[in-house]
Amino acid sequence: MGKTRLEAFSDGVIAILITIMVLELRVPHGEQLSALAPLLPVFLSYVLSFVYLAIYWNNHHHMLHTVQRVTGPILWANLHLLFWLSLIPFVTGWMGENHFAATPSALYGVVLVMNAIAYLILQQSIIASQGPESLLKRAVRGDWKGKISPLLYLTAILIAFWLPLVSQAIYVLVALIWLVPDRRIERALAGHEA
Repeated sequence: MGKTRLEAFSDGVIAILITIMVLELRVPHGEQLSALAPLLPVFLSYVLSFVYLAIYWNNHHHMLHTVQRVTGPILWANLHLLFWLSLIPFVTGWMGENHFAATPSALYGVVLVMNAIAYLILQQSIIASQGPESLLKRAVRGDWKGKISPLLYLTAILIAFWLPLVSQAIYVLVALIWLVPDRRIERALAGHEA
């Protein structure tokens, strides 16, 4: 099977998730700027989650460029990733509505770490389908971001029960690490085509 259908379905799901999150932003009652103040935690959690979904969409897009043939394990691994991504709007809303309280902040981290694991499973499924000379395997070798992110998420989950704002800072830090463009897959594809 080709990858076009997998890409289109994944893109559609991520677009819907972003739409669901933005619909959770309620219009304030009142015309003064001060009416926006109670919505600030909801808005900040939305921005953070939007950035995470954008990072996953971007990296997913690049990773799928290495796929020539979609296998059953790749389909299931992709659905597994989409499942964990689909929980982002829920934990985003809960965390924002409760002003970054400990338990919602910790659960947000659990969803983030599960997304990271699901992405890694998808990546490994693609590598396994490509065989020992996998283009993706060559591209992601030495993946320090992929190794450190789950560790930072786990640290943030534990810290959330004592210092929820520090855990939020760790979530922001991981997002900032991933915002820096990673050109490894693009370079591997360019080298492969040459």
